[in-house]
Amino acid sequence: MKSLFLSNVCLVAMSFAVLTPVAYAQSNRLPKEKSEWHNYAGDKGSSKYSPLTQINVENFKNLKVAWRWKSPDDAILKANPTLQTWLWECTPLMADGILYASTSLSQVAALDAATGKTLWVYDPETWKAATPPPNHGFVHRGVAYWAKGSDRRILYGTGDGYLICLDARTGKPVPSFGKNGRVDLTEGLGRKVERNLYGVSSPPVICRDVVVVGSSVLDFPLEKAMPPGNVRGFDVRTGEVRWNFASVASAGQFGSETWEGKSGKVTGGANVWTMMSADEKLGYVYLPFGTPANDFYGGNRLGNGLFGDSLVCVEARTGKRVWHFQMVHHGLWDYDLPAAPNLIDITVNGKRIKAVAQVSKQGFCYVLDRVTGKPIFPIEERPVPASSVSGERASLTQPFPTKPAPFDRQGVTENDIVDFTPELHTQALKVLAKYNYGGLFTPPTPAKPTILSPGVAGGANWAGAACDPETGRLYVPSITLPFAVYMVKSPLPHTEYIAVSVPVESVQGVPLFKPPYGRLTAIDLNTGDHKWQVPMGDLTPDDPIKKRFNLPQVGRPARGHILLTKTLLIGGQEGNTQRGSASPKGYALVADFISYDPKLCAYDKETGKVVGEITLPRNVTGAPMTYFVNGKQYLVVTTGGANLPAEIIALALP
Repeated sequence: MKSLFLSNVCLVAMSFAVLTPVAYAQSNRLPKEKSEWHNYAGDKGSSKYSPLTQINVENFKNLKVAWRWKSPDDAILKANPTLQTWLWECTPLMADGILYASTSLSQVAALDAATGKTLWVYDPETWKAATPPPNHGFVHRGVAYWAKGSDRRILYGTGDGYLICLDARTGKPVPSFGKNGRVDLTEGLGRKVERNLYGVSSPPVICRDVVVVGSSVLDFPLEKAMPPGNVRGFDVRTGEVRWNFASVASAGQFGSETWEGKSGKVTGGANVWTMMSADEKLGYVYLPFGTPANDFYGGNRLGNGLFGDSLVCVEARTGKRVWHFQMVHHGLWDYDLPAAPNLIDITVNGKRIKAVAQVSKQGFCYVLDRVTGKPIFPIEERPVPASSVSGERASLTQPFPTKPAPFDRQGVTENDIVDFTPELHTQALKVLAKYNYGGLFTPPTPAKPTILSPGVAGGANWAGAACDPETGRLYVPSITLPFAVYMVKSPLPHTEYIAVSVPVESVQGVPLFKPPYGRLTAIDLNTGDHKWQVPMGDLTPDDPIKKRFNLPQVGRPARGHILLTKTLLIGGQEGNTQRGSASPKGYALVADFISYDPKLCAYDKETGKVVGEITLPRNVTGAPMTYFVNGKQYLVVTTGGANLPAEIIALALP
């Protein structure tokens, strides 16, 4: 561990001094805390909303680059050419005039929010691990900030499974927290956990002085007993474990009957790899769990399997379950709950309700009372197809929200197939016949590859949604990215089948399905009705498909990241979604990304119309954030990573 100071103590002191309450009062009518960005999504309710108004419809087009900052990962990667990272998915925080950002290699840096000058960098040396962490290898989305009096801390989990606490002023580990500022998260899980199978890629959430931490656990069953996806709460001052919530219920625990036989003792996964939300007033934390391992075959884990694919509300101080809602029973589709739930107060039939809205990969938005967990709009259990895989037993029913309507295409029918010309449509139907397809919950089969749509990387995914506390509207970016898998006999002794993914064929270079491929949807949560839906992004004008068919805007199948302000909805999309081959250093993937139409767009919140665009050097890779300092509102985006330059870019009006 090492803390590198790139400025002296005076510079740090100046950073805290420039943003006195008087300075805020002179230049901004909002309270200081409303002008900053203390949490990953702006607030603990994951709204991605800011009341700032200096940047608006009229002047968005005038934004200029105020400063740029290169990731300190670059120096390490140059010195160690065998290391590779994933995209830089961080959204920074801002407090007291200082920006805090994590890097793909789990470093953390503090920057002057007005100039982008580096104040300190902390390197936990995660990159020295023999094997990259699970899933995408070296990837990280952000940190958490906590302050009481003069005590200010940065807390985050690392890719190699440690919880670290830093002094926000100096970047040094807090010695009274855990062992010299860190807690080993691979310990205390009830099983032996190999470090190369367990990490943390998303920021914790802090509620009532408890740091709540999830984990990134591989869904593929490399071992019989994969790491469990337990979520734990730690004392923010000492690092002591306050509670340990088991995601796979064992004997005697609530939900143990949903794991048949002894499967609850060995099943892993069912982890919260994405962001969480919290209600400080209620003292509740909301945990979006993923699918248990093996994520496409459940013959070794028969039963509904709580708390897989469930939203669980727990008490922040005790970890006691308050309520849960399972969105997918006995998951077979990798339909993890991929994003932080949005906490928002709405008015339904004249009644004010504390709500939670959970967007999903499958294109549903589940709207629940966040106090009781009861659906605000009816959610129906409907029959779904049985599985043809030996030893498998799919759930007979799955929950379907009646409102809001799905925000993306669900499942596959012949009506979804591309029809730009009659000839193309005929050929596309012949291609479709090679696949197994059907409704949203069509189980995978060994006979043919099964097309899953919107897809395991489609729907809402981890970019999540933004909500407007003034109107009760939810804004959801989503993509249709069909994904095909077929089941094969497993070479592993502890599971009978594994899934193999195959590409969904195109037709004459044209996607098999109709556009739009990317969407942006506004939902009025007060009524459950869609306000509008528009394509998000587009193919470039010189794209062969656009040239050949003279198409209108069709949306682009690239993850969209959004920010909501009092005046605008601001969004940007990633570049291509190309993944490389398996890394020789483990399961981590080698990335090969390109910039594709890199820009930020401003949307009219009432209509979805694009009212402004700003070209960027490369595509955004994390959610934008905004803050106010020294009389200016800044808009900050993270870009690059993997094979592209990793850089934070700050925009402001001239």
